[in-house]
Amino acid sequence: MGRITTVSARQIFDSRGNPTVEAEILTENGRFRGAVPSGASTGTNEAKELRDGGARYMGKGVSRAVDNIRNVIGPAIQGKDPVCQATIDKAMMDLDGTDDKSRLGANAILAVSIAVCRAGAAAKEVPLYKHIGDLAGNAQFVLPMPCFNVINGGVHSGNYLAPQEFMIVPVGALSFKEAMEMGSETYHHLKRLIQAKYGLNAANVGDEGGFSPPLSNFEDALDLLVSAIKDAGYTDRVKIGVDPASSEFFRDGLYDLNFKDPARVGKDLLSAEALAELYTKLLLTYPIMLLEDPFEEDSFCEFTKFTSLVDCQVVGDDLLCTNPARIKHAIRQKSCTTLLLKVNQIGTISESIEAVQLAKEAKWRILASHRSGETEDCFLADIAVGLACGQIKSGALARSERLSKYNQLLRIEEELGTAAVFAGLQGRLV
Repeated sequence: MGRITTVSARQIFDSRGNPTVEAEILTENGRFRGAVPSGASTGTNEAKELRDGGARYMGKGVSRAVDNIRNVIGPAIQGKDPVCQATIDKAMMDLDGTDDKSRLGANAILAVSIAVCRAGAAAKEVPLYKHIGDLAGNAQFVLPMPCFNVINGGVHSGNYLAPQEFMIVPVGALSFKEAMEMGSETYHHLKRLIQAKYGLNAANVGDEGGFSPPLSNFEDALDLLVSAIKDAGYTDRVKIGVDPASSEFFRDGLYDLNFKDPARVGKDLLSAEALAELYTKLLLTYPIMLLEDPFEEDSFCEFTKFTSLVDCQVVGDDLLCTNPARIKHAIRQKSCTTLLLKVNQIGTISESIEAVQLAKEAKWRILASHRSGETEDCFLADIAVGLACGQIKSGALARSERLSKYNQLLRIEEELGTAAVFAGLQGRLV
């Protein structure tokens, strides 16, 4: 009952207007889909998307990946039981035969992996988050603390701000619903402040729904956030997260915080030591609870030294790429304290579960994450609950491809009722 009868795929579009892959499988229980996000700020060690190249869609078409689902993956998994996620994921990886999924495309493999996961939940007649928890051996479902990206910089916006994300984290909330309320109110107070200081058009938003005002340094963005939190009445109840995405401004062994400004690019370059001093100063001045990718993607030693000196979450994104081998190395080196979980960095649900299990064994925190090029697929919400990640970031409280994840979490919290556990101050994960 419920075995895979048909596998198909199509090219759809993500939130930046670029093509991406959607897989669709049919079983006796119905039709199940999986759509794949895509990042703009990507680590070199990520599993590789398969793009068409050429002139059409600026080279970003995915017809080859779609064909691989239809003609290679589909025939190989037809007739299989979708409950057996690991078996199907391994079969796809064996078909690909590369370390980085570059032959069939990580976007092709992941689209099918997500669709299979949904079909597996339907076959068992359980919610998707429950099925994911079963796959991981996890029976404790946790509603994650949302980290809202409310100011966009880096490669996600058109301002000169080098750091990529500034987040607000409502750590004082007692439920996910209350966290959404606190985040929404702070977001709108921030909008008023930006418009009052920089003009109406400064409240335009970047790729992830955060505002993109004409800022050029950490302090200007952080001052705005502190003021917005205060105006919303949440001082001490809302903290701040920062994702510098430092690989994007790393040049020849140095860091260029002016990399987006034609008049200043190449001036005032910082060593890793100087950048660490800047972060340390900011941590002493502002209520920052997490720093993501403070150094470039292969700087395990710099991460280790910094992590040993600071009292905040140090999150590995490009450093880890949700890759179990890199996670094991970072655990041995004590390079960070938090895994950023991005399923398209590794390419299958099974490997994502392995990455989370490794991080939990090391007593790390888990921050489940979207990508800058997103779809309306809300799978991220279910995997965050099913794996009890404790934290999630899906952008600001704007743009439906971001809100689809947060809204799904509201539904899950309502469904769980009194059994819902929220990873707030009363929980163990924040």
